[in-house]
Amino acid sequence: MSREVVVIGLLAVAGILVGGVYSTYKTAKVMAAVLGVAAVLALGGAIVWLVS
Repeated sequence: MSREVVVIGLLAVAGILVGGVYSTYKTAKVMAAVLGVAAVLALGGAIVWLVS
């Protein structure tokens, strides 16, 4: 699999997770925090994958 495809996939997953944070923040703050952590991990993984 190409490097760019993996990076784009991880960025897409991070974007979906950020959308989940936005939509769940008012009703379920703990779940929003979990989604936020997952989004940061996906974004960090994309950056590390792109740099390496």
